[in-house]
Amino acid sequence: MRIIKITKSDLDKDNFYKKDEIGAYNSYEDVDVEIEEDLGWVRFKKGIYINGSIVAKAGSGIKAGDGIKAGLGIKAGLGIKAGDGIEAGDGIEAGSGIEAGDGIKAGLGIKAGLGIEAGSGIEAGDGIKAGLGIKAGWGIVSLYSWIKAKLKIQIDARCVIVAGIFSFNGKQDVEAQEIIGTVVYGNIKILPKEEVKTESLVGQEVEINVDGKIYKAKIIK
Repeated sequence: MRIIKITKSDLDKDNFYKKDEIGAYNSYEDVDVEIEEDLGWVRFKKGIYINGSIVAKAGSGIKAGDGIKAGLGIKAGLGIKAGDGIEAGDGIEAGSGIEAGDGIKAGLGIKAGLGIEAGSGIEAGDGIKAGLGIKAGWGIVSLYSWIKAKLKIQIDARCVIVAGIFSFNGKQDVEAQEIIGTVVYGNIKILPKEEVKTESLVGQEVEINVDGKIYKAKIIK
């Protein structure tokens, strides 16, 4: 399969790719897409629609005005953001957040270092995991595995959360500090909320900028 390699020279001053889109929503291109590392958010005016995989290396993310859809996996060192849906035949993984104006669907797992948010539903064949929260405009379904968030899992009140409905091991965990929505299939696990530690500045010297002038001050009780 041909590989489209995106480097800094392929981007304009606003970090948009030289073509509006790769493939089309009704005509997937038979390619893999590889984005060079440390490019920041690589932007597409429309979308990416391919039969292969999409890989953005460390320090690079993917942002599309329309959808991001791959026959294989989607992976980004930074985040993945689409105005429309995000869909992969394999897994979806991002170092930071995953956000879609429509749904997010993966044949395998979905994993984000930060949050996962979808305008409609979230569905994965395997586990769904977020370093922060998971939010869906519709429901959240993991066919064979768990759904885990460090903070909150939230869905539309008219929809449901399902974890492991096709698993041979039965119900799987739905785990977060707070779950807003109905879990119709899954083991609910509420995580303890972490204590917020505050650090006192009493006795320390700080710098304050007032109208361009720097003043030093000491914090007293």
